[in-house]
Parts: sequence; C-alpha cells; structure tokens
Amino acid sequence: MSLYELHMASPATATNGSGTGTIQCRYNYVEAWQWLQQKGRETFGNGFLLHEEDKAPILLLLCWFLRDEIAAPQLGISLQKGILLTGPVGCGKTALMKLMQYITQQPFIIKPCRDIAFEFMDEGFSTILKYSRGLSGQPRVFCFDDLGVESSLKYYGNECNVLAEVLLSRYDLFIAHGLLTHITTNLSAGEIEQAYGNRIRSRMREQFNLVAFDKEAVDKRR
Repeated sequence: MSLYELHMASPATATNGSGTGTIQCRYNYVEAWQWLQQKGRETFGNGFLLHEEDKAPILLLLCWFLRDEIAAPQLGISLQKGILLTGPVGCGKTALMKLMQYITQQPFIIKPCRDIAFEFMDEGFSTILKYSRGLSGQPRVFCFDDLGVESSLKYYGNECNVLAEVLLSRYDLFIAHGLLTHITTNLSAGEIEQAYGNRIRSRMREQFNLVAFDKEAVDKRR
C-alpha cells in the first residue's frame, strides 16, 4: 500500500511535538477511524461515539495494533512493547481495547484484574503461574483490565499482591522472549509505584508504551 499523508493535527502534534500535524503512515487513518466508529456501534450500541478530543490516544492505539512500522517511530511508539492505557474512570479504555481485538493480528485476552484476584482466593498460587508463564508452559498475551481495582488478598492466611507477582514474571518473559502484555488502569505513575512498588514501575517503563487519555477526559458512561 502506498504511503498516505495523514492530516490529523491534534494527535500528531500531541504525540510527536513537531507542530506540523502531518505524519507518514502505511494506512489511511481517517478510514480506520470511521471503521472503528462503526464497529463500536455494532458492538456497544448506536450511542457509541469516538470523541474528537480523544484523537491522540486513539491514533496511538490504531498505530500499534495495525503494526504501522512507518508511523510508529514518528509517534514515539515501539511495536516491541505492549500498551499501558491510562485515563480517568469511564473515559473508554476498556471499550477501545475490546475494539482493538478486531484489528490486531496478535490476538490477546482481556482479563479484569479483580477477577484474577478472586481466582487467587479460590485457587491459590497457581493463579500467578496461569497468568504469567501459563499452566501448560505456553504463556499467552493478556490485557489486564483495570489494574489497581484489585487488592491484596489472602489464600489460607498468606497475603499476596497477585498482579505484582504476575507482572514481574511477565517482565522476565518479555526480556527473554518478547512476551507482550497490555494494561488498562486509572492509576497515575505515582499510584502504581505506591500500590505495586518501585520494581514494578521501573520495569513497566521498559515493557510498555504509555498511551494516556487527558486527565480531564469526560466520563462516557454519563
């Protein structure tokens, strides 16, 4: 496919700081936006709407999941890292990741972090293995949804920060084998460090592309 000159001033300026509003890319992102809008309505109902003020994070997600190796370096995106999608409650993080499942050629499973914490209460430490290396030794690509809503839970009196242990194990697999992980969260960088420790925050810088909604992004659930 020939290169397409994409004029979407807000996301290009917001992400690469060039001020030109023009990037070169492999795909027609205007058509991709329109397709995403239609798929969102099919999936979530006619009330679904992509908001213009959210162009910047949506463009970055499209770039990564389309594997656009031409646009990615211009937007500061590494296709070898996963996605850490942050933003206020209700801004549309989970919905967008569900829509990205229709686009990507690298399938992933969306798993709520709260469900993983409850599985730990029932099944114990095998839960950590399940979501890190895999019970069969075949790790899978996950999107851990709503990191931070779970809490440290106990299994027969043993307290464990389940997601911290899962993320540490998946980091080792990322370094050794390039295993990808995606995350959605409402937490800031400081809150992630407070909840999971400095080791997790430090490794996340190496493991993820940060894609952030504006802190004033509206709650689409209203």
